[in-house]
Amino acid sequence: MSIASHGYHWMKTGFRPAKSRLSRWSATASQIMQRCEALKKMSDDKLERYSLELRWRAKSGEPLKKILPEAYALVRESAWRVLKMEHFPVQLMGGIALFEGGIAEMQTGERKTLTAVLPAYLRALMGKGCHVITVNDYLARRDSEIMGPVFNKLGLSVGCITSDMEDEDRRIAYGLDVTYGTANEMGFDFLRDRIRIGASAPGQLEQAITNHKNSGKEPLVQRGNYFALIDEADSVLIDEARTPLIIGLIQPNDAASVNLFRWSNRATHQLESEVDYVYEPKKRSSYLTDSGCRKILLMAKPSLLDSIDTERIYKQVEQSLVARFGFLKDRDYVVVDDEVVIVDESTGRMMEGRKWQDGLHQSIEAQEHVPITAATGQAARITVQSFFQNYVHLAGMTGTAALAEKEIRKTYKVSVTSIPTHRPCIREGSQARVFKTMQAKRMAVVEEIERLRLKRCPILVGTPSVEASEALGDLLAMKAIPHQILNAKYHEQEAEIVRKAGEPARVTIATNMAGRGTDILLKDDVRANGGLHVIATEMHTSARIDRQLIGRSARQGDPGHYQFFLSLEDELLRCLELSQIEKLAKSAKADKNGELPAGWLSFFKNTQNFLEKLHRKQRRDMLKQEKNRIEMFHKMGLDPYLEWTE
Repeated sequence: MSIASHGYHWMKTGFRPAKSRLSRWSATASQIMQRCEALKKMSDDKLERYSLELRWRAKSGEPLKKILPEAYALVRESAWRVLKMEHFPVQLMGGIALFEGGIAEMQTGERKTLTAVLPAYLRALMGKGCHVITVNDYLARRDSEIMGPVFNKLGLSVGCITSDMEDEDRRIAYGLDVTYGTANEMGFDFLRDRIRIGASAPGQLEQAITNHKNSGKEPLVQRGNYFALIDEADSVLIDEARTPLIIGLIQPNDAASVNLFRWSNRATHQLESEVDYVYEPKKRSSYLTDSGCRKILLMAKPSLLDSIDTERIYKQVEQSLVARFGFLKDRDYVVVDDEVVIVDESTGRMMEGRKWQDGLHQSIEAQEHVPITAATGQAARITVQSFFQNYVHLAGMTGTAALAEKEIRKTYKVSVTSIPTHRPCIREGSQARVFKTMQAKRMAVVEEIERLRLKRCPILVGTPSVEASEALGDLLAMKAIPHQILNAKYHEQEAEIVRKAGEPARVTIATNMAGRGTDILLKDDVRANGGLHVIATEMHTSARIDRQLIGRSARQGDPGHYQFFLSLEDELLRCLELSQIEKLAKSAKADKNGELPAGWLSFFKNTQNFLEKLHRKQRRDMLKQEKNRIEMFHKMGLDPYLEWTE
């Protein structure tokens, strides 16, 4: 963001108390509502001509804040004519907050997707492009298809970027007025464009871009970074910020390297824990002891490994140990067509084309006995924080921003404002239940599902991984309980599964794929039965992810209910040392059904708090490292995003 943009934002939001901001936005929303009455008499053609007039005024230099009431009234009227949906006053307030550059906390079910159209339309009038960022391809495609006609009616064009698109199609989509897509795809397109431009000294980028355009080389995909509006902003700006975006540089995968990966995997099974190696679950790291190094040195090895130095062998064995103990199939990754595909921890979705670095991905491939792919170095990289700081204007919305307000404010220099709900939330929650074993917990979940089905309630069961969702599905199948499973393996059926999830007595088992952006619609008879019931079978590493899951219920004033079912064998506790877990299990006194006293819940909350602090530290450290790295590249006169150039 530019200094001028920051100054405007802080003048409009940062120096004002939240109550003052809300009061001003409410008054503006009332003005917009009044303008809408006059627009109802306009024909569709006149409405479009009015929109074109606003575009001309914006490009002529009239401040957008002066155009805002007219623009928002136009969008509201267009949405009604196209979708039979009108923006509520609180949505108009949210739209104003987004235009001024802050993060709007709007509770789940408050139609954030419709709200996003307001600032996207206004910023798009400048003709510089508007990027609407979602957390996955499914939501990007869905939102562009649903909201596209609203923009089209006002004379604006809409495109969508997905992972399976070719460069030319991406170039066309970015050239339209409004472009939907994910942070990953837009970040990678940014990096690929930097590679196309080639090395350029800091401060000379504009000239380098001009030279590239005039050179006749392959044209750039993006046309600039003017305005980004981020849906589920905390997920994109916080959760995804722990991992930088890296474009790999494929390195030769010789026979010796392939043999090293497979031999190292076998070697780990001959090593003794705490004697030959130490694995640290909190850090997901391992190291060989002196005893382990001696044992590795004396082990029989294929002749091809003679050309590989000992230090590299030690390092690869340590990576194989991390792959063996730190990464689980159907939790951290899935195997599809003999290919290891990473599963995003916070969204539960497959991350096709992404690979772990430093031989870790190949270690997992060796562990799963699938073909070993070529290792990758780094051609270009950028952190999520750095990528979004390139935008002139930045805004976002989410239902769980307040829990990360301090970090968002410090990192991105934007404020967080909570927008009132249209209708009061009537969500109810029951006391969490804690069990000694995973099996006891799952049997209790099945019993609860049976009870709720008798009441004809639709049930959404949240699970942390593919493996957990399928294990619970097997138990339901044994009881002949009809159900649907939504995880990374069934992403193609996502729309149909979500569409039916609100039907009476419908049981849907889902990973975090259903935790954000999923709108489960209810019928009148379902509302009368208490609405959607959410069963959370584990606590996640972030309380925000838990809130997003339970937020699938009780949307827009509907009734809803949620309850947590936990066990001492949950994935949340795998960050603890094995000795700690064994000690806990011995001290736990369960009843005949394996259930523990409610007081055990505090232990889970403390563990979650510990992991949240750990992840915050990781993000701070990465941000500091990235800042130092960029400064170093600047001093050397190099492009900070390119690790390799032609």
